[in-house]
Amino acid sequence: MIRALALALLFWSPGCESSAPQGDRPAVISNPTAQGRAELLRTVREAMNGVSVTLAEDALTRDSTLILEHPQPRDARGLPLDGRATGRPEHFQLMKNGAGCELVHERTGRRWTLTSTTCSPR
Repeated sequence: MIRALALALLFWSPGCESSAPQGDRPAVISNPTAQGRAELLRTVREAMNGVSVTLAEDALTRDSTLILEHPQPRDARGLPLDGRATGRPEHFQLMKNGAGCELVHERTGRRWTLTSTTCSPR
């Protein structure tokens, strides 16, 4: 029993935690360019299975999270068909992983490396 406790304390040591790899860190786009915005738009469209999306010029430059709402079906007059939105928004997270920037689709866990984008940890 004492031996098991000693082993548990050895593995729990705070010194071990500091040497653990950092891994992903939330990030923001640090040097937005037209090429980087186009890459981000293509990547998000791919993640959304080709659905047309519109992104703000400053998407992911102030916050590491991108939230996309599904368009609400409307009638010919522009009124919502059923009066309420039924789909859940899609969440994406920009991550700094080593020297690269990766976009992570939170629902699916899929990741895309953004090669034309420069990002810095948030």
